[in-house]
Amino acid sequence: MHCHRPKVLPAVVHPPMCCEHHTFQQFIVPHIHPTHIANINHQMYEHQHYFPQTQSFAQNVHHQQQFCGRRPRRPFGF
Repeated sequence: MHCHRPKVLPAVVHPPMCCEHHTFQQFIVPHIHPTHIANINHQMYEHQHYFPQTQSFAQNVHHQQQFCGRRPRRPFGF
């Protein structure tokens, strides 16, 4: 058996795999939300508007005549 040396091909470079390592630190920030209550009296006036209407109906009809090509000739005697 006759053996040849293997051919070495160019290297295939893959994109780097990115890994992340996270560290956390906790901070406490106090928030103070003061409340003020204002007592307000409201009065409502309701204005009612009326719009009486009447109706009537109409119907429009349109006719359109179209002559496509030449009129046939009448035979003699008619």
